[in-house]
Amino acid sequence: MNEIREASGNKRNIWVRGLFMLLMGFVLHVSGTVLFCVAVLQFLIVLLNGTPNARLLGFSRSIGIFFRQIVEFLTFATEEIPFPFSEWPAGE
Repeated sequence: MNEIREASGNKRNIWVRGLFMLLMGFVLHVSGTVLFCVAVLQFLIVLLNGTPNARLLGFSRSIGIFFRQIVEFLTFATEEIPFPFSEWPAGE
């Protein structure tokens, strides 16, 4: 009887994970648009000033780490749900 409960619990957990996967897939899509805007802005800054903006560099690194975290979650490489369900990655 416990095996039946565990099996139904696992099915419920996979559906909850599936919902989180849909949400994180949407977040990845929106983040891609943000990254594109940051890249264009950084290009314009370099074009005008000759050097990249340090704040945008840090943000770009952190969003790259964020992308990796989402991909790892979507491909079942990790169970940890990325931001906003965990800390924003530091872009050191």
